[in-house]
Amino acid sequence: MVSARTWKPLAQIEGPYRARVEDITELNGVFSDAFTERYRRDGMVGVRVPNLNPQVWRYAIEDAADGAMIWRDGRGEIAGFNMVHRSGVEGWMGPLAVRTEYQGSGAGKEIVERGVSWLRSGGAGARVIGLETMPRTMDNIGFYSGLGFIPGKLTITLTLDAASGDRAPELLGRMSVRDRDDELLGVQALVSRVAPGYDFRREIELTESLSLGDTVLFRDGSTLVGFALCHTAPLVEGRTREELRVLKLVLAREASFDAMIRTLCDYAKRSGTRRVAWRVQGEYAAMYQKLVAMGARVRWTDLRMALDGYAESAPTRGILLSNWEI
Repeated sequence: MVSARTWKPLAQIEGPYRARVEDITELNGVFSDAFTERYRRDGMVGVRVPNLNPQVWRYAIEDAADGAMIWRDGRGEIAGFNMVHRSGVEGWMGPLAVRTEYQGSGAGKEIVERGVSWLRSGGAGARVIGLETMPRTMDNIGFYSGLGFIPGKLTITLTLDAASGDRAPELLGRMSVRDRDDELLGVQALVSRVAPGYDFRREIELTESLSLGDTVLFRDGSTLVGFALCHTAPLVEGRTREELRVLKLVLAREASFDAMIRTLCDYAKRSGTRRVAWRVQGEYAAMYQKLVAMGARVRWTDLRMALDGYAESAPTRGILLSNWEI
């Protein structure tokens, strides 16, 4: 027997408001419920998406700053959110989600469009506007395509086991304040040579201040030729330290990648993590092949999508890996 119910339209959501650290518990609930429902629709019944580490949420909120947006329903509860990040000319959105009952109501469209508007505004604005989504989820790809995003190449997550190296890695966070400030200028100069307009200094400083990981420096003699911003803190709430995640990696030349792999595997070993995770963008086929040849395992894929007219360009020299996930 089917009981009849009177249909009532959803109350209009209000926002955006700036997300605060105090919202993390509620954000985690919306995040977990929305992505669990997404997996269920994709046929993965029984999968429950866990809460994220609150410190990782804090990193996302503070990195996004004014781009950390939430929307509330008539009861004042979070109906949706969008963490919108800008690193110089690079802009991206994530995580973003809409509470399950508001999906299909137009709330998602508003949330994404407000993020795009924010990235386009202010100073010179972003030259790159993108996001990543699950490639198997046709609904998501169609939704973002309808808002002007164009599918690009896959980002493939690969992992290598931690392993001891010949010498300890050089870490930015272990330096004196004066040396660290000077080194950070060198890091930014390297970024500007490889990818003019990009700026990862805020992410580097937040990683250190929140004790999420460190920045590994790589030199040829005395010359800085690369760095990797890494998080060793667990991504999932309540989990042990299992994976060192490379969020940003810049190298002046691709030939340095082998040495950087060994350095990061050693850093993982010394930091008590079991493996290193790289998210390799599809432009870097040689890097992908190198990792596979060294025994790396493919763990996950994401589809990189960019707003029409705001696509990223691979550097003409060197390597730039920029994670569009937290």
